[in-house]
Amino acid sequence: MSGPAPSFAATLRANGLPPLVRAPLQTLQINVGRRCNQACHHCHVDAGPKRPEVMTAEVARRVVDWALAAAVTEVDITGGAPELNPEFRWMVDTLRTAGVQVISRCNLTVLFEPGQQDLAEWYAGREVRLVCSLPCYTRDNTDAQRGDGVFDKSIAALQLLNQHGYGAQRQLDLVYNPGGAFLPPDQQALEREYRERLLADFGVRFSRLLALANLPINRFAHFLERSGQRESYQLLLQESFNVATVDGLMCRQLLSVDWLGQVFDCDFNQMLDLPLGGTRRYLWDLDPATLPGKPVAVDAHCFGCTAGAGSSCGGSLVAS
Repeated sequence: MSGPAPSFAATLRANGLPPLVRAPLQTLQINVGRRCNQACHHCHVDAGPKRPEVMTAEVARRVVDWALAAAVTEVDITGGAPELNPEFRWMVDTLRTAGVQVISRCNLTVLFEPGQQDLAEWYAGREVRLVCSLPCYTRDNTDAQRGDGVFDKSIAALQLLNQHGYGAQRQLDLVYNPGGAFLPPDQQALEREYRERLLADFGVRFSRLLALANLPINRFAHFLERSGQRESYQLLLQESFNVATVDGLMCRQLLSVDWLGQVFDCDFNQMLDLPLGGTRRYLWDLDPATLPGKPVAVDAHCFGCTAGAGSSCGGSLVAS
């Protein structure tokens, strides 16, 4: 009989690696709420149209004030659909006016939501870098993961963004998530397929493809439970541990803030309620100079970021 599965911390030790600790802060990632116009099957945030968690104006202002005082150079705004937060545009404008690079994680179909008809032009005017979800270059696979009609709307949104310079002089990255309990394929090879198919079929151009693994959290975890794949998928992640991915893990240089202003090592820890340093605290009570060298909170889900070529908000961590 086999023994219990090794913990992530034990796996690091077994591979001669020290405990995971934080490096100097590079990116502040802000989750402005879980409200979304979609309810994707793989969503680790469990976002959807009826979610009430939305960052308030007071919290948004305190978070932005902290980012500016801390001289943060890159802010990554996510959700849900971050554009549905009433404070989103104010946050972006304030940060961009101060010279901060802003990344928005856009689901594409939000461009056609009421009140968002000017969104593509608005983004272009502020030189916001876009990271947009498109789990496949085919209609069937995309709609199976994200809902009927999502693919056609996503393509229309990409064509509109292309008209405003995205995919050419403005950064437009696409995100691939597997449609089931398996790891992403080679990112570079998949990017070539995306580029050829989207251009040939729809005239769509983009900057880069980011291949992300699905972590067994929230909605995707429920899918794994229902399909009887929870244990086998976790085993796949553990057996695919790649020591070369550890140095590039996003939790080392990224700080995640939730809709209440609480801080975490990463967005996944946020969803699992694993607070920074093991103690619940707010961003505005944190001195960024104290972050380097502090331990990162880890658990079994961390195998998802170190499996195969690795996975982070910026895609694969190493070449396959």
